[in-house]
Amino acid sequence: MKLKSLVFGILCVGLFAFAPAKTTITIKGSDTLVILAQRWTEVFPDKNIQFQVTGGGSGTGIAALINGTTDICTSSRPIKPAEVDQLKAKYKTNGLEIKVARDGLSVYVNKSNPVKKMTLEQVRMIYTGKYKSWKDVGGPDKKILLYSRENNSGTYEFFKEHVLLKQDYDPTAQNMPGTAAVVNAIAKDKYGIGFGGAAYAKDVVEVALSEKTGSPYVMPTESNILSGKYPVSRFLYFYLRERPSGDIKKFVDWVLGKDGQKVIKEVGYFPLRK
Repeated sequence: MKLKSLVFGILCVGLFAFAPAKTTITIKGSDTLVILAQRWTEVFPDKNIQFQVTGGGSGTGIAALINGTTDICTSSRPIKPAEVDQLKAKYKTNGLEIKVARDGLSVYVNKSNPVKKMTLEQVRMIYTGKYKSWKDVGGPDKKILLYSRENNSGTYEFFKEHVLLKQDYDPTAQNMPGTAAVVNAIAKDKYGIGFGGAAYAKDVVEVALSEKTGSPYVMPTESNILSGKYPVSRFLYFYLRERPSGDIKKFVDWVLGKDGQKVIKEVGYFPLRK
């Protein structure tokens, strides 16, 4: 009996020793991308690869890439030249940028708000504090309550550059820790306005946007974003310190392939191509 137990124990040890070791890939950065990254890792077919996915903002992810605490950085904005310089100084590489998806940056209002369309100039006037009342854009004579993202967010920076034309946000804007928090606030706030990724637009209304007065008002649909008709669209990115190999390459290749790109539409963003 003891001999059988000993043999069984040796066999178990042997089987354990030859079991494939699981790789853990860390993914950190954009709150816009976190729900998509989580979904990718959930359905990725190689179950011998484990993932740790966290948000915190694009700037946080790029900082983690530079200090070596993440394998993949997710970002909703392009990396800055100063950040590339830091990578080069530390790793002798410019890093690698990989476009993984497309997004329309939506402007959200409460479902009860009668304002359903605006020009980019009107949005800019609201967020820079020049328009204070919904009456200024054809709505009720009620104070506009601004919701924004924190300044380490790629969405915050993209909106500031492309919609505010690099002007400062009005100081009354409430900075929220993630896009989901912005949407939750707008869903409850009758006179609130916010912005963020199209995939988060639940229980709120997305405003149709016009490039300028006289131009058509366009919704952030897939066809409008891929055709360039929607005026506030962007790429979403992976950043790596160097060209991927091994399990990281396997994952990145899958994300860029047919199955990975199919997941993008399921989540609510848009693939790189139809």
